[in-house]
Amino acid sequence: MQITLKAGLLCIALLGSCLATVDVSIAAEKHTSSAHKKKNKAVPEVAKKSPSRPLKKRTAVSSNALEQGQDARILAVHSGSALVVDQTGGDALFQKNANTVVPIASITKLMTAMVVLDSSPNLQASFRITDDDVDYLRRSHSRLQVGAVVSRESALLLALMSSENRAAHALARQYPGGMPAFLEAMNAKAHTLGMNNTRFEDPTGLTQKNVSTAHDLAKMVAAAYRYPLIRELSTTSSATVEISGRELAFRNTNPLVKNPAWDVGVSKTGYIHEEGKCLVMQARLADKPVVIVLLDSVSATTRASDANRIKRWMENTYTAQRLPTRAAALSGRELPNG
Repeated sequence: MQITLKAGLLCIALLGSCLATVDVSIAAEKHTSSAHKKKNKAVPEVAKKSPSRPLKKRTAVSSNALEQGQDARILAVHSGSALVVDQTGGDALFQKNANTVVPIASITKLMTAMVVLDSSPNLQASFRITDDDVDYLRRSHSRLQVGAVVSRESALLLALMSSENRAAHALARQYPGGMPAFLEAMNAKAHTLGMNNTRFEDPTGLTQKNVSTAHDLAKMVAAAYRYPLIRELSTTSSATVEISGRELAFRNTNPLVKNPAWDVGVSKTGYIHEEGKCLVMQARLADKPVVIVLLDSVSATTRASDANRIKRWMENTYTAQRLPTRAAALSGRELPNG
């Protein structure tokens, strides 16, 4: 009887031990399952956050770009040399290779027009185009035939608006003292204007020996702006001119002068193979009178696109600067100094 009782107690003890082992096993499985579930939940969370990381980075870059909106370094101008000058104070707002001496092509004609007008000529007087005015250097095309009769004012219009080489050459040839005196006057005026890196050897710009820098040309454009007739003629979009009793239609070589989005005061384009396409303008951008110089552009489209990029940059930069002042004026509050 005692043996039977002991055997029963031993079985109960063994059964309890087995049950305890099972409980531990179940607890371990529950713990493992719970950990596995937590791990599985963590995976989608990481996957959700993962795409947001680059988005946050892009947002930061965009914000940084906006903060640097007034930094001229972000203005992408493709012309070889470029300059934007505040005409009021003379400060350079943007510049790229602005001190590089390069051929200036027909930008020369702005100086030609100033020297002609400085001699106080009779603008209504007429003269004849001769064989001396023909371009035998580059054989450029001209609609002014040898023997054509044109007034001095019309010749100035064609030289500035349509970049007519024969018109510019004839104007210089008619100067008191002839061509040598005219070239001397061109270089003397350049010296007076402080254009120390500039040299003129013909009145048209057909020679690559007519050289200057963007900084010097900005001075020349600012000087040309002081001549009302140059402002008028250089920004005329198109005109019908009487030549030898016949009326011929001409247009401006700078399409921006007829663009209503632009307020151009002086304009001149230029091109020779050695320098590429050029453009100088006086214009009003973001309520600022500025001078723009673009030299060595690969095409007429490039120089126009650069000008439009400068316009957008000016409007984004300087319009944003004026907004607080306008807001304060509307609210009747004064802005703090500085």
